[in-house]
Amino acid sequence: MRRKFNTRQRNYIILGLCSILLVMAAGYAAFRTQLNINGTSNITSEFKVLITDIQSSVLAGEATDAETPSHTETTATFKTNLVSPGDSMQYDITVENQGDIDAVLESIDVNTSDNEAILFETTGIKRGDKLLPDESDILTVIVTYNPEITDQPSNLNATVTVTLNYVQDDGSILPEPEGPSIGGISVPTVESGDGLYADEYEPGRYIYRGQDPDNYITFNNETWRIISKEADGTYKIIRNDVLANRAFDEANHRSTDNNSYCTSPQYGCGVYAAVEGEFSSPSGSQKGTVTEDSSIKIYLNEDYYVNNINSTAKDQMTSHSFNIGAVENLNQSGAEADSIEKNIAGEKMYTWTGNVGLANVSDILRASTNPLCTSATTSYDGNNECNSNYLLDKGSASSLYYWTINVYSSGSGGASNGAWRGSAYSWYAHVNYNGACYSNGAPRPVVFLKSDTTLSGSGTESDPFVIN
Repeated sequence: MRRKFNTRQRNYIILGLCSILLVMAAGYAAFRTQLNINGTSNITSEFKVLITDIQSSVLAGEATDAETPSHTETTATFKTNLVSPGDSMQYDITVENQGDIDAVLESIDVNTSDNEAILFETTGIKRGDKLLPDESDILTVIVTYNPEITDQPSNLNATVTVTLNYVQDDGSILPEPEGPSIGGISVPTVESGDGLYADEYEPGRYIYRGQDPDNYITFNNETWRIISKEADGTYKIIRNDVLANRAFDEANHRSTDNNSYCTSPQYGCGVYAAVEGEFSSPSGSQKGTVTEDSSIKIYLNEDYYVNNINSTAKDQMTSHSFNIGAVENLNQSGAEADSIEKNIAGEKMYTWTGNVGLANVSDILRASTNPLCTSATTSYDGNNECNSNYLLDKGSASSLYYWTINVYSSGSGGASNGAWRGSAYSWYAHVNYNGACYSNGAPRPVVFLKSDTTLSGSGTESDPFVIN
């Protein structure tokens, strides 16, 4: 006969991970730093859920163990050396019920340090999983050197602590529904129609796609839409309604004396923010310095942020990196043709970190479920190849024209004064471009919510997500 046990009896298994970057690739300096993480908690003899094994394996590149992984009954500790972007290591931790009481996982808490150079993923065990006597389960932790990193990171350390909270199973804890967590709510991914998709271009990122997915969220006492859950856990959101029309960059706001990329300042300049060094289009057809911010960037991060975002919303936001590189219009065919991959690569050539930005061209393209939406050029040259798209839904308005954060460029150069726009009218829905100095486009603010954001609601227009 099994012994009756208090339902609050529980044990905590704490898994400590430290990732140490050893960057050896050409153009990087070599360095070595170590950080040790340990954690323990008490377990009674009658309730014996224990760690019984830990194994490591290389998933990609030159990742190695900094030292042999080890464990006690309640703690697993491991350290990783990551050499180059894309390197990845996997750790499998065996958890076993050696007691005589049915156990169930009440919660799994994952806490990571803020380092965009290192990505963490945990799989294999989730809330509601039962662990009967003599049964075992495996928690998998994957650590990856972010393959999108192009510069040597300034922060060389990262940590993750995973706490598994087991309690006696009394039937009150239900299994967690399948699907990624959106603010603590499990949302299943889909492969067609409106909904949440795994981003095929960026691992670990989830995006909303379709004409009207359930991604409405109340923010700043307004209706916004969730564009994505980023690989770093933050949420990229966009205001549902545009602001009043204004130029992307007012005429003669930036002179060629300080901004040699901008060849026609009387028509404005399409680069969102100042960058260090030389700014170049993806093909190199146009290059030059950009040492001053656009007028729309100044407006959004000074006037709009200060005066139009309330204090509660500011606390919910986090400063974040925005990809502000150029998206090139490529009319070539075959291997030289445009693609969403090329558009994303162009965007990521330059970044700006701040509070308020605009949508990327690729955000709009990826939001479409039309299979014909294959690149910025395809959308620019056509009319509705990128429809079925909530980011090109004009609603009850007669038209929709809003600026993106990316400068327009072409293989022939000479287009520094253009910026891409999302555009929709009665007979088209696509991305195109316009002169930065013209005020027939509107800002549509984009911000990032913190990675620990928790939500309630269903995400529909009538029951939007609400930040708790």
